Amino acid sequence: MKNKKLQSMIVIGMLSSISFVLMLFNFPLPALPAFLKVDFSDVPALIAAITMGPVAGVLVAFFKNVLDWIFSGSPTGVPVGHMANFATSLLFILPVYAIYRKVSTKKGIAFGLVIGTFSMAIGMSLLNYFVFLPMYTYFLNMPEQTGNALYTTIVLGILPFNLIKGLALTTVILLIFGSMHTWIEKQRSYYLS
Repeated sequence: MKNKKLQSMIVIGMLSSISFVLMLFNFPLPALPAFLKVDFSDVPALIAAITMGPVAGVLVAFFKNVLDWIFSGSPTGVPVGHMANFATSLLFILPVYAIYRKVSTKKGIAFGLVIGTFSMAIGMSLLNYFVFLPMYTYFLNMPEQTGNALYTTIVLGILPFNLIKGLALTTVILLIFGSMHTWIEKQRSYYLS
């Protein structure tokens, strides 16, 4: 039992490190707000969730953001972007985990990824409207976005960005899943038994 717990901690640490490195290779999308950047750091977090359970996925998402905050800092002094990234990760990986747990097939993971994408897009639109964009403007001492300006930022920026990010993550994960399905199932039977 101790070996399995130690091994889990080591794997979570390794996946967190990989996730942090992937987070460094972020890029903006043309015609969308420049502060929104796509990265593939949720892939290791999702692998952790699927193979070791939701707590492992949450820990990988948490540690990658802590490492990035220590390494990169934050323009606001408060890790608002890192909190938003953590929320994005949770909104994406937890629905995928829940569905794949019930339907452990390629169709199950595909359906989970679609639901995760919509969960992330809608959830982050609401969280940005009510929490993260007001926090950014407050901590950067900028005039607060309200009314149509805030609505436009959400509908024409945040929502399409998260849909595109979800589609990109879905594509990468489905490509990986095809070649790693046997390994994933072996890990699931070891860690989740």
